[in-house]
Amino acid sequence: MTGRRFLITGASKGIGYATATRMAAQGDIPVGLARTAPDDFPGEFISVDLADREATTTAITTALAGGPLDGVLNNVGIVRPQLLGEIDLTDFEAVMDITVRSSIQTVQALMPGMIERGWGRIVNISSLVSLGGVPARSSYGAAKATLEHLTRVWGQELAPHGVTVNDVAPGPVATDLFRQSNPEGSPGEARYLSMVPMGRLGSVDDIAAAVCFLMSDDAGWITGQTLRVDGGASIGRASLL
Repeated sequence: MTGRRFLITGASKGIGYATATRMAAQGDIPVGLARTAPDDFPGEFISVDLADREATTTAITTALAGGPLDGVLNNVGIVRPQLLGEIDLTDFEAVMDITVRSSIQTVQALMPGMIERGWGRIVNISSLVSLGGVPARSSYGAAKATLEHLTRVWGQELAPHGVTVNDVAPGPVATDLFRQSNPEGSPGEARYLSMVPMGRLGSVDDIAAAVCFLMSDDAGWITGQTLRVDGGASIGRASLL
């Protein structure tokens, strides 16, 4: 079945934008939420600062007014790298808020309609970092590990209603943001590559493909799972990230 509408947070670039593009190509309608709309977004777009709780509520209400939403990709997140002794609690709260609170907010808003229709898809984006042992990633790792926990809890709660909840945990992905700190051929890139058994960085399309599968009818008997799309990096070298 095509023509379903899916909400995507953090949809203006990277994984969110790649997922929207793939969804549109297969006949679905992505509804993007982010601060700045790209010129060529392949669907509907609502500009919103997802760090603002009230503005997020308004944006989701606007999206729902345009028609039923059959699922959500909770993709938005921020990184504030800080070693333990340097953790600023305001930064910690900001990372947890935009990653976890926004995900709860979208799911609570979409859940009644999905339950009523007996079909729905929720996909969260976590990270290889959720496995732990990564210096300076206390806040980010805690937020992403929380999403993996919520995936299991929500999967169990919503399974009787035909709504699946899953998580995609990327390894090192060559996004524009990644390339700003790790240009091709740099020592930083080499360090990331050293932990990936498949010998290459992931692409946003690698992650989008996994998300779209979990959003599909074909994935209807999969719920509460974390799919690690990381070139094998989670097998044993996560502590090098």
